[in-house]
Amino acid sequence: MRIGLLTEGGYPYVGGEGGVWCDRLVRGLDRHEFDVYAFSTGQAQEDAGWVELPPQVQRVRTAPLWVAEEDGVVHGRRARRRFTEHYGELAAALCTAAEPGTAQRPGTAQKPGTAQKPGIAQRPGTAERPGIAEKPGTAEADRFANALHGLAELARDEGGLVAALRSERAVRALERACRAPGARRAAREARVPDLLAVADHLERALRPLSLDWYEEDGLGAVDLCHAASGGIAALPGLLAGHFFGVPLVVTEYGVRLRTHYLTRPDASPAVRSLLAAFHGLLTAETYRAASYLVPGNAHARRWQERCGADRAKLRTIHPGLDATPFARVGEDRLPEDREKDEKREKQERQEKQEHAGPHTLVWLGRVEPAKDLVSLLHAFAEVRAAEPGTRLRIVGRPSGHEGEAYLGHCRALAAQLFPDEADGPHAVGRNPVSFEELGGPGAETTADVHAGGTVTVLSSVVEGFPAGLIEAMFCGRATVSTDVGAVVEVIGGTGLVVPPRNPRALAEACVSLLRDPERRARLGAAARARALELFSVEQNVAAFRGLYLETVARTPVRRPVLDGAGDPQPFAAPAEAHVPGHWTEPTPRAVPTWAVETPEPVTETVR
Repeated sequence: MRIGLLTEGGYPYVGGEGGVWCDRLVRGLDRHEFDVYAFSTGQAQEDAGWVELPPQVQRVRTAPLWVAEEDGVVHGRRARRRFTEHYGELAAALCTAAEPGTAQRPGTAQKPGTAQKPGIAQRPGTAERPGIAEKPGTAEADRFANALHGLAELARDEGGLVAALRSERAVRALERACRAPGARRAAREARVPDLLAVADHLERALRPLSLDWYEEDGLGAVDLCHAASGGIAALPGLLAGHFFGVPLVVTEYGVRLRTHYLTRPDASPAVRSLLAAFHGLLTAETYRAASYLVPGNAHARRWQERCGADRAKLRTIHPGLDATPFARVGEDRLPEDREKDEKREKQERQEKQEHAGPHTLVWLGRVEPAKDLVSLLHAFAEVRAAEPGTRLRIVGRPSGHEGEAYLGHCRALAAQLFPDEADGPHAVGRNPVSFEELGGPGAETTADVHAGGTVTVLSSVVEGFPAGLIEAMFCGRATVSTDVGAVVEVIGGTGLVVPPRNPRALAEACVSLLRDPERRARLGAAARARALELFSVEQNVAAFRGLYLETVARTPVRRPVLDGAGDPQPFAAPAEAHVPGHWTEPTPRAVPTWAVETPEPVTETVR
């Protein structure tokens, strides 16, 4: 099978977002061919280069999102008319679309008991229109999709789309749509600076429409497009489906539409409203056109459903992490040896408990306000009161300038809460809280950090998919976590979960585990077994292998196979034939001559 992998700011660039799991997926599916179509986000990323690519990556094509060069084409009268028509339709869809969350989106049936409550006024611009009473927003979604495809066809036929998107015609078309009857109040209040800001954002977001990727020997030659994220990365997949009927699979480990809602807080209401409408309609069109949507956890899945995704298309596949670096810590003995040495292990644990040094709590991650290390430090004060001698290791680097300032604040708080301790009047004091980075003394690897800890703690107030928590589970460590993001889904009863911003609850959970080594051992073993079953690279690769085959099997054949007389053979190229394996190898038994003749394809496939 030939797969077109679509990325934005990620694979194959070094340090790109989502690059690790993409690399593991490509290497795991070594019997497939991959064509990588990647957007870069800056000059620094391009200068850093690519990761080492496996042989199954046949081709890599890149395009910058941070800059766009005009092709020098000047539109004539007919091309200008086409651009004005399609861009005007797109702008009209943005100005009349209901605000996100206020209207039902295509493909989402109304749930029982969700009728509008009496006394709640309808938002401006969401009044019922002829023909769309059952599904508000359907007309805007169709108008948006048609305009998007029209602009792509114009770029493919004539060129010059970049210059047209930067022209005064685009700003005037956007202004006419904002002033037209039926436009929402926020759009009607847009001023010239707002229109210029929105037009500039649309020009950058629509740059993928001008690429030369949409040819028979480009995305038209792949069997399936896999977008590693939603948003702009999925645009080439939408156009490949429009031009060639290529099926699209979209993976969202973080919902891009949710991320957009959290950005541009300082923009005017008109700018926020129009850009939210654009990204909302783009997300709705992506969800409608995709064959399958792949959230990485239940938290992302709920966001996709809220943003209009059809439940029948959703397939949850957890990210896969490599468990090999943590095997040494997680597996002290082989399973068959544990039963044999059960009595001896119990005696050793009792001796260790009697002669062991102080307990150690471990926190590992990026230092930033969302991790709420302040609550962790206050909780540790209560832990020290209950279990004197316990220490806390905070291992991680700050995230940007905000993280640097937050780390300084946490260091000052730790010095205030925990004065340096000394064993005697002539000894040097030592603070029970240490701030370290990976690679330092005693913290060479992540596995070493977890190996030196008694309990691993997560204190975040905002969390997506907690990869660091899974690493602790691979190490067989008991964990105490806050109930945020996908934490409960990951833990699944193999660790303790407390409410966020609650130092007392966090301290009580830590103390209960510190005082119960048998419980720590049970939870750690259960956590490792759960992580190996659900969050390993092997399960991730196997799930995508099955999803690819299912997608292609449900897709109509785009290159029909003919026999010698020119008649089509409907079952000559089954979906399994795309996947190398034992079932495609010739069998030694005799077969009739008509079954071994090579059919002639209608068109030649360019490889």
